[in-house]
Amino acid sequence: MIFWLILLGISVYFFVVQRSFAPIKQAPLWLLYLVMLSPALVLVALLLVEGNSQDGQLPVGLILSLFVICPIIFIYWYLTQGGRMSGDANHNDKESSAVRSSPADTSSKDNAVVRPIDREEEARLHNCFPWSVYYLQNIEYRPQAMICRGQLRTQPTIAYDTVSENIRSKFGNRFLVVFQEGLNGKPFFALVPNPQAKEKSGSEASSPAALHRPWFALGLLLITLCTTTLVGAFIAGLEEESLQADYTLILQGLPYALSLMAILGTHEMGHYLMARHHHIRTTLPYFIPVPFFLGTFGAFIQLRSPVPNRRALFDVGIAGPMAGLVVTLPLLIWGLANSEVVGLTDEASLLNFQALEPRASTLLLILSKLALGAGLSAESAIQLHPVAVAGCLGLVVTALNLMPVGQLDGGHIVHAMYGQRMGAVIGQVARLLVLMLAFIHREFLLWAILLFFIPAVDEPALNDVSELNNQRDGWGLAALALLVMIVLPAPQMLVEILL
Repeated sequence: MIFWLILLGISVYFFVVQRSFAPIKQAPLWLLYLVMLSPALVLVALLLVEGNSQDGQLPVGLILSLFVICPIIFIYWYLTQGGRMSGDANHNDKESSAVRSSPADTSSKDNAVVRPIDREEEARLHNCFPWSVYYLQNIEYRPQAMICRGQLRTQPTIAYDTVSENIRSKFGNRFLVVFQEGLNGKPFFALVPNPQAKEKSGSEASSPAALHRPWFALGLLLITLCTTTLVGAFIAGLEEESLQADYTLILQGLPYALSLMAILGTHEMGHYLMARHHHIRTTLPYFIPVPFFLGTFGAFIQLRSPVPNRRALFDVGIAGPMAGLVVTLPLLIWGLANSEVVGLTDEASLLNFQALEPRASTLLLILSKLALGAGLSAESAIQLHPVAVAGCLGLVVTALNLMPVGQLDGGHIVHAMYGQRMGAVIGQVARLLVLMLAFIHREFLLWAILLFFIPAVDEPALNDVSELNNQRDGWGLAALALLVMIVLPAPQMLVEILL
């Protein structure tokens, strides 16, 4: 529990506080950090205290109060949203004064920032918007971008392709062209300075070797293979004394290590290959080795260029979980078939690999019955083979990534299907549902805490207006159905049929 608290604290500081709330000046960052971690600190303290009692159960009302009506959460909301609102108000005042400035003030420092193009370039920009495609009505100059508002007169994909190609032909790669829906539902274009335009074509930073860093990726892969093999040896039942007497026994951990790395690597390669298919610059998959726990914290890739449209966002998001599942299912079925059926005890649960409760997951129950047949009954638990452990972790990784929150794969999927704003709403609902699920499975309590610290709003694609086709919508619904089958317990009717 202390380990997870430390990991959560580091993640929140680097990925939430510094990246999302550093611009807020209304409150010191240490206070925001303390407020954000306070629910986790309270829960850990209560678990440590109540864990020694006979029942070890936390009051449901207390847990709800921490995340729904707790005054600390209200303070967190007030500090962040109040700071943003105040900052946005000051920001808008500066923008309004800059826009109202006379043309004679173009030599001032502020206007040089607010107005990145001159009058001649503005005329060229107007010519980039054909009236039959997107009738441009006005241009708003802001420090971060130029907002071009008007009336859409054709299909969003045609409008974006036409306007972006015209801007590229007249301004080169000077601007990134973003197409989004406004709060009033009307789409607008935003021209954002392209950070990659400053890079020299022959610079080391933009070379393929510098982007992919193959030797670094290979080194992490080999180190992770060692750490997962070590952990796999202990999962296989190897004692530390035996390992010290004969180090070759560590090879007993290879089935677990190779299975888990195959699942994680295939997952990330799905993202990588789909990103390359859509011409998105990305790094190679990087594994994260640790010499304890599961032997690794997973793998990841980094996108180094914007996602061009919602279709590409959907494809990159869903490719990882689906590719990983193709490897996970056969490994899990084989591992379950070679596992041992034991008696069901009170300690049996979804993540107890010595006494796995198959009914804790609908999909897991179906696969367990398929692998074990008549040997599995209503009073049975499963002592997992190391390959089955890797397969179960593959299901857990797939489910966690398919959560429709923020920049998780599921967040990308619902954003691409329903738009950025509706995707954020779905993410908020998903957080509350996982919290409710934690009352049934205590294993999901950590998920619930982590999801509350992941920003609910996903970053927009360049063309964030064009919608998906029916085929992608169908795959998206199938992915969400898969998530439900993994995380929800098997219904009683299905249990009676199978067991």
